[in-house]
Amino acid sequence: MMMQLPETCNQKNSLFNAMHRFIGAVNNMDQTVMLPSMLRDVPLDEDAELSAMKSDMEDGDMYSYYQLLKSIRTDIEWGVRCAAIDERRKESMKITRTSSSASTSSSSSTSSTEEEDEEEEEEDLDLEKQFQYHLTGLQGVLGKLTVQANSLTKRYKKEIGIGGWGQ
Repeated sequence: MMMQLPETCNQKNSLFNAMHRFIGAVNNMDQTVMLPSMLRDVPLDEDAELSAMKSDMEDGDMYSYYQLLKSIRTDIEWGVRCAAIDERRKESMKITRTSSSASTSSSSSTSSTEEEDEEEEEEDLDLEKQFQYHLTGLQGVLGKLTVQANSLTKRYKKEIGIGGWGQ
């Protein structure tokens, strides 16, 4: 039996918790929005949090954004469905290793091994930096998407006249 420890600041900011908050916000949005079609033709630009998305979307209404948030939730829960996107991700994550050709001199065999070890250490550090960079970015994006899912939910309530309910 494991004893559960109180959530620390680091756990609060973990990727897992960021995903959990986003999925919870989208689930709440999905349960609140009983008639998604009512979101059609409702512009995003009346809401500060949602209007930021307008430039990223071809269709600037709340219905399109509602569908986008649900699609992102599905991608997080089940993985990205599009093989082309998956393939692009693999291409961008390939490690290009530049190693010098092995020299034929007798003294190079030991120094070559040391150079390879140093290169591997540098690659490991680069991978760690890449991971931290992308993790930070992903957490930031998930935070923004969570705020936007909550904003869409509030806006829907306002549109149908239940703005003060459930707060």
